[in-house]
Amino acid sequence: MSLQEDLEHIALQERELVLPRLDTEIAWQLGSLLRQMAYERRLPVVIDVRRVNQPLFYAALEGTTPDNAEWVRRKNNVVARFHTSSYAAGIKEKIKGHTLTDAQGLPLNDYATHGGAFPLRVAGAGVVGSVTVSGLPMRADHELVVEALCTLLGRDYSTLKLPAE
Repeated sequence: MSLQEDLEHIALQERELVLPRLDTEIAWQLGSLLRQMAYERRLPVVIDVRRVNQPLFYAALEGTTPDNAEWVRRKNNVVARFHTSSYAAGIKEKIKGHTLTDAQGLPLNDYATHGGAFPLRVAGAGVVGSVTVSGLPMRADHELVVEALCTLLGRDYSTLKLPAE
């Protein structure tokens, strides 16, 4: 799978995984689902669900550190600014051969283009928030979020997951 193919597949995920709304109940359902998945799989992750600049759900599982919360903040900043997943932003950097710091002067201590933050789109409204996981390799962080969104929305994860590397 090429970087361009991965990028196209992520764009499909972002188009298809659209919420009917983002309120505290949806945020709780999504965050709780992610927490349950991570707990059952014994994954050391931090989970964050938010509207832009408003946290709605947060959980840190065993094995995480304060650094994971910092990664969440930096990944969320990418989604809030570019309305795309942090993983897609990182792939775009690789394809173009430069970082957000090189291209736009954005500080690395505030922006992380590593997988795990996914835009929460609402039908008719666009991107209104993000869901983020930190603690696994970046592709795995991204896919855990996609899997949870598929479950929440009743979508078949096998048709939207990224192909094996």
